[in-house]
Amino acid sequence: MYLQGVGPKRAELLKKELNIDTIGDLLYLFPYKYVDRSKFYRIEDIVNDLPYIQIVGQIVRFQEIGVGRKKRLTAIFSDGTGTIELVWFKGVKWVAKSLKPSVNYLVFGKATLFNGRYNIAHPEVEEYNPNQQNLDAPLQATYSTTEKLKSSYISSRTILKLQQSIYELIPSIVSETLPFYLTDRVKLISLVEALKNIHFPTSTTMLKKARARLKFDELFFLQLNLLYQKNSRYQKVKGHIFPVVGDIFNHFYHKNLPFSLTNAQKRVIKEIRRDMGSGKQMNRLLQGDVGSGKTLVALMSMLIAIDNDYQACIMAPTEVLANQHYETITTLLKGMDIEVGLLTGSIKQSDRTGIHSSLLNGKLSILIGTHALIEDIVQFKNLGLVVIDEQQRFGVAQRAKLWDKNPSAPPHILVMTATPIPRTLAMTVYGDLEISVIDELPPGRKPIKTIHYFDSKRNLVFGLMREQIKQGRQIYVVYPLIKESEKMDYKDLNDGYDSIARAFPPPQYVTVVVHGQMKAQEKDESMQLFAKGQAHIMVATTVIEVGVNVPNATVMVVESAERFGLSQLHQLRGRVGRGADESYCVLMSGFKLSNESKKRLQTMVSTNDGFEIAEVDMQIRGPGDIEGTQQSGLPFNFKIANLSQDGQILQFSRHIATEVIEEDGMLQLQKNRLLKQQIEQMALERTSFGQIS
Repeated sequence: MYLQGVGPKRAELLKKELNIDTIGDLLYLFPYKYVDRSKFYRIEDIVNDLPYIQIVGQIVRFQEIGVGRKKRLTAIFSDGTGTIELVWFKGVKWVAKSLKPSVNYLVFGKATLFNGRYNIAHPEVEEYNPNQQNLDAPLQATYSTTEKLKSSYISSRTILKLQQSIYELIPSIVSETLPFYLTDRVKLISLVEALKNIHFPTSTTMLKKARARLKFDELFFLQLNLLYQKNSRYQKVKGHIFPVVGDIFNHFYHKNLPFSLTNAQKRVIKEIRRDMGSGKQMNRLLQGDVGSGKTLVALMSMLIAIDNDYQACIMAPTEVLANQHYETITTLLKGMDIEVGLLTGSIKQSDRTGIHSSLLNGKLSILIGTHALIEDIVQFKNLGLVVIDEQQRFGVAQRAKLWDKNPSAPPHILVMTATPIPRTLAMTVYGDLEISVIDELPPGRKPIKTIHYFDSKRNLVFGLMREQIKQGRQIYVVYPLIKESEKMDYKDLNDGYDSIARAFPPPQYVTVVVHGQMKAQEKDESMQLFAKGQAHIMVATTVIEVGVNVPNATVMVVESAERFGLSQLHQLRGRVGRGADESYCVLMSGFKLSNESKKRLQTMVSTNDGFEIAEVDMQIRGPGDIEGTQQSGLPFNFKIANLSQDGQILQFSRHIATEVIEEDGMLQLQKNRLLKQQIEQMALERTSFGQIS
C-alpha cells in the first residue's frame, strides 16, 4: 500500500485480482513474455504484419471524433519521415491533458492498416530522453493483468513501473536461499541477480540465467521438502514388522494363482515385502495400466499381512469397483480358509453388525469397501495393511481416518492408481512416496490394435463389428453426448443407437443402451445382459470408463473421438483386450480436426503405453490444475516452473536434493543452515500430510 504508485485502492485491487499483498508478492509476479525494445523504426519504413514497434517523434495535433460512448481521441504523430495516427478509445480526457504537441515522445505499440493509413491504438507514450538510463532496454517485460485491473488503469506497463520502483530495493530486501556450495556446483547466478534480470534483463543470456535460477529454486525446494519429510517420517514413525512369508501366501502361490506372475509383478511384490519387513511404515504408490494385475499384487501383499496375524482392507471410490474387487478376491481365494467381508452403503444393517463383530474378534481377515470403511464404528482387532484404490478420488482427511484404525502403530499403506502419471508429475505429487510400476501385461494378453477412421469409413467399421459378432465376440460403441446438441457438432447416443439398430437389426442382433440419465435398475439390467453375453452390442456414454469387465468384448468404437481427452480414450480402450483374443479400438472422427486432436489420435494409434500417453497428454495440455481440490497435495503453486516443459530441471533438482539428504538427512550441517530455514518456513505455511500418502 505504501509503495509509490500503489496506495490503498490499488493495493486492495491487486490483492483481489492477482493475490499480491506484499512487495515480495510483487517481486515474484514474473513476466509471461518480453518485447524487444532495442530497435527503433522510422514511420516511412512501417509495413504490414510487423510486430510491436517503437518510434520517436512529436504530436502535431489532436482531434476528438464522435460523441458519448463512441467518442475517441486521435493524434497525428510525425518523426520527420512521415506521419501515423495514434488512437485512444478510453481515458480520452487524461490523454489530452497529459500529452503536449512539440514534445519528443517515445511511442510503442502495434501498427495496423485502416482505410489505407497506419494507426496505433492505445500506444504506450513517454517523454524521450536519449541520455536517460532506460531500464526497459533491450527487453521489456509484459505481465498478466485482468479486465478489472485494466479498467482501473493497472496495465502491464503500470506493473512494470511498480517493479521499477522496487528495483533498487532488491539487494536490501532479498536474502539468498541457496548455500554457496550449491550455487557454485550447479553454476547458478545469485537470487538478487536472478530477480533483477527476470524483470529487467540486461541481455537474453542473463534472462536465461535468471529463469534457470528461479526454476531450479522452485523445483529443488519442492523436492528437498518432500525428501526431508520422507526421511523425517522414516526416523520417527515405526511400522509393523511382517517377518514371515508363511503357509497362507505359499498355499495361494502354488495352488490358487491362476497364471504365472509377470516379472513386473514379481519385482513389485519384492519391493512391498522389503518395505513391510523393514520396521518402517510402508508408504508406496503402485502404478499400473488398466489390466496389468494390480489387484493380484494387492491381494498377495494382504496375504503376507494375514500370515503375520494382521488384518488388511481395501478402500475403493465406488460401489461398482468395491463389488468388483470383492468378486475377484473371493474367486481367487476359493478353497482357502480366509474370511473376506464387503462393506458399502448398500449393505443391510443386520449384515453390518456381523461384519463389525468379526472385525473386532479378528475372524474377518480382509475387508473390502467404500467410504463406509472410515466410519468410526468400523474397528479392527489388528489392522496391518491398508490398500487404497484409485487414490486420487479420496481426500487426504478421508485417508487419514484409516491411519487411525490401529492405535499401536500406523498400518502399512499401499495406494494404487490405474491412471498412468507422467514421471515428472509423479516425482512432484508423490515425491515423498516410494513408487512401484507394473509396466507389463499378464501372459496371453495381446496388445490392442488401434485404428483411426473418418466418418466416411463407417461401413468398414460395421463390417469389422459383424465379423467379430460372427466369431462370438461383443462390441462397445461409445458416444460423447446422449442427445443432439445445437452448440456441438458431435455424434450423439440417441441418433447413433438408431443407425446401429438399422445396421444390426433385431432379433438377429441384440443391442443394449447404458448412460448416466437411466435409472440405476435399467442400467444394471443392460450391463448384466452384456456381461452374460446375451447382448452383442452395448451403446454407451463414458459411464463404462471404469469398473466394467467383460473379457469377451473385443471391439471398442469411440464416436467423435476428437471430443475426448487422451487419458479418457486410454481408459475406454482398456475396456477391451481383457481376454486372450485379438482386440480392436476404433476411433471415429470428423474431417475437421485441430492440431491437438490430430496429435491425440495419432498418439493413441501409435502406442498402448499408458505412461507414454500420459507424457504426451501433459505436453499437449500442460499439467493443468494439479492442485484440483487440494487432493494431490502439491506443496505450493509454481510461479515460473512448468512441469510439462521443465522435466529435465525437475529431474536434475531431484538428483541434487537426493544427494543433500543422503549426506545430511535432517539438514543439521552448518553448510545446510539456509536450506533448513527454507524447509521450516515451508512447514509453517502448509500442514504436511505426507505421512498419509
